[in-house]
Amino acid sequence: MAEIRLVETSLRDGNQCLWAALGVDTARTLTIGPVLDRVGFKAIDFTTSTHMGVAVRYKQEDPWERIRLMAEAVPNTPLQFLSTGFRFISWETSSPEFMALAYRTLVKHGIRRFALADPMNDVAGNLAGARMAKAGGADYVVAALVYTISPIHDDAHYAERARALAASADVDALYIKDPGGLLTPLRARTLIPAIMAEIGDKPLEIHAHGTIGLAEMVYLDAPELGASVVQCASGAAADGTSNPQAERAVSNLRALGHTVPLDDDALAEVGRYFTRLAEAEGLPAGRPQAFDAAYYQHQLPGGMVGTMRRHLAEHRVSHLEGQVIAELGRVREELGWPIVMTPFAQMVLTQAVMNVTSAERYAVIPDEVVRYALGKFGRPNVPIAPNVLDRILSSPRARDLENEPGMPPVAELRRRLGGNLSDEELLLRATMPAEQVDAMRAAGPAPRHYDPDAAPAMTLIRALLARTDLAHVAIDKPGFKLELAR
Repeated sequence: MAEIRLVETSLRDGNQCLWAALGVDTARTLTIGPVLDRVGFKAIDFTTSTHMGVAVRYKQEDPWERIRLMAEAVPNTPLQFLSTGFRFISWETSSPEFMALAYRTLVKHGIRRFALADPMNDVAGNLAGARMAKAGGADYVVAALVYTISPIHDDAHYAERARALAASADVDALYIKDPGGLLTPLRARTLIPAIMAEIGDKPLEIHAHGTIGLAEMVYLDAPELGASVVQCASGAAADGTSNPQAERAVSNLRALGHTVPLDDDALAEVGRYFTRLAEAEGLPAGRPQAFDAAYYQHQLPGGMVGTMRRHLAEHRVSHLEGQVIAELGRVREELGWPIVMTPFAQMVLTQAVMNVTSAERYAVIPDEVVRYALGKFGRPNVPIAPNVLDRILSSPRARDLENEPGMPPVAELRRRLGGNLSDEELLLRATMPAEQVDAMRAAGPAPRHYDPDAAPAMTLIRALLARTDLAHVAIDKPGFKLELAR
């Protein structure tokens, strides 16, 4: 029997999957920080550049301050930053120089662990990111093998990439990243041993989603096959399209004879906190999912299924959902079997919708699909179908995008944006609208404490203060009295 460690994912992946990345702010993060630190997690899956952009855009909060304060609150537990290819906040591909600056700045503020998930499973891209992260001061780099199902993504595909990644001194561990929750226990029994045979003594972690009810069973089998870390969320931030629930996973692993060294009381307190937060803020709670074989037809991450249905409903073509799902598979094959994760999930879905709703297929081609065909997101796993590639590259838009300038050197960005900008502000202003960064700065420091029990009262008070027809409000109940007057 094995010793199994946990990576906690509520603040990043649970929040993203169930709460559209909007359910957690600086105060809600810092409030639970000391408890998370007591549990004994191997790491906390904390943020991505996308989440940093959300902090600025929707919360008017400084993401660098959030990282720094949380690192102070959890001195014993590494904070993880997830990087999906060479991009930072913007969808555009960043230059190596710009990414190196981003990694150095993340480390400066307290990120100690980097998870690198290239959407193409491109080994060279992952190794370049690992070198940058280590050069920037990272303590630990875990490189992803992004799981999907296609004619080319067999065990040999993953074993070959695992061997190349494990050979690098800059990669400390590998992990199977299953964003669609597609991995079955049966496939795990061939895939995990194939990977373990190539990586020597480097640890293997498992990160899967409960979208169709498979992840929890895979987590129970994985330790017998050699995995030593599973990634879980807590309370209402777990289950559904999120990751398996931590307390349940720990209980089941121990029942099978494995050792899971952590503080059970602190783990339970973490679960209660995220459940109370969801209840107070009206956020959906994840629930265990039933198996759905139809999901394999499109493999969309859970959040993208809702996006597809909303998009079709807005255009009054919900009745075309079946055709869109069938078209998704066809488009994916024609585009060289891209893995259905960000940003390719959005690309494939949008192109499929355009193909179904337009007069002919590929009559409308989104810019991101054109950039993909031009190689701006890396090399496809297999070549794009020749007739589709010709159709894309013969469009006038392809000629425009082929010649679009790439990201300028950092020195040029400083000249354009302001020579006195800090690295932190430069990274934000180079990738976000200026007015959003200005609004963040004008808002000042973020609150640092959150009480979910007080949230309903605070919501009521804010609603009352927003009204112009009230001059005096009194709230009087046993043990509580409040008067507001203009």
